[in-house]
Amino acid sequence: MIDDSVYGTVPLPGAARGPRVSAVEEVLRAAAAAEIMPRFRQLAAHEIVEKHGPHDLVTVADRGAEEYLTAALTALLPGSVVVGEEAVHADPSVYDALRGDAPVWIVDPVDGTRPFVRGERGFCTLVALAQGGEVLASWTYAAALDKMAIAVRGRGATLDGAPLHSGSPAPGAVLRVAMSHPDYTTDEQKHALLGLRTEGVEARPCGSAGLEYLGVARGALDAVAFNWELAWDHAAGLLLVEEAGGAQMTLTGEPFRITGDNALPFTAARDTATAERVRERLLAGG
Repeated sequence: MIDDSVYGTVPLPGAARGPRVSAVEEVLRAAAAAEIMPRFRQLAAHEIVEKHGPHDLVTVADRGAEEYLTAALTALLPGSVVVGEEAVHADPSVYDALRGDAPVWIVDPVDGTRPFVRGERGFCTLVALAQGGEVLASWTYAAALDKMAIAVRGRGATLDGAPLHSGSPAPGAVLRVAMSHPDYTTDEQKHALLGLRTEGVEARPCGSAGLEYLGVARGALDAVAFNWELAWDHAAGLLLVEEAGGAQMTLTGEPFRITGDNALPFTAARDTATAERVRERLLAGG
């Protein structure tokens, strides 16, 4: 558990006092212990449902964890609202809260549901707190790996309490990039992503987006390139990368907006030079 002296409370716009960073960490750990880990490698067939196809799954763990997080996080910050993946699936209008004035908890209860269903450990829970379209703090909890990454805007990023620094790739090194699978993109986006299939870049399809962002923040991966913009997949990881010293940008060179309407694909990388290099390859296309 992180010491309160590291981050204290999340700074909110105006005079409002935000929640303790450690209190949110406690909520994530409790949600995973109650709703996710008891079902890990224990799912019955009827507890797994396809939403939009075989690559878009939801389980009882996703739903139970989101319900737990929704109740606990709004209790930590009265007046806040939740934009969660499963709530938006049930009612797309919930997503509009990202454009409102209230503090918003952005929740992905199980990021990497397919690995979770397969009994693999490559999944995590993602929570970010945003207001006015700006992400203020984020938590990435890989329960099966017992790893907790936290970022607070302007105060840095940590992994299990130790500072995170993304660093830079070695000069001339092949760039390691995780990207959206070309099979799940439009023709235009597929053409852009094929620009990464080039000499000097080692590209592979991404796994859990949250864990790929963590890889960039710790310098184990040089960059990611994604073609979808759902906030629960990206808000936590983008802040984590930025606070670890990395950079992010959309195809036009502008910062990614959690409220949407971004020029896609976009990238997050260990440093600005790497982000620019990836963006140039995306613009060049296949």
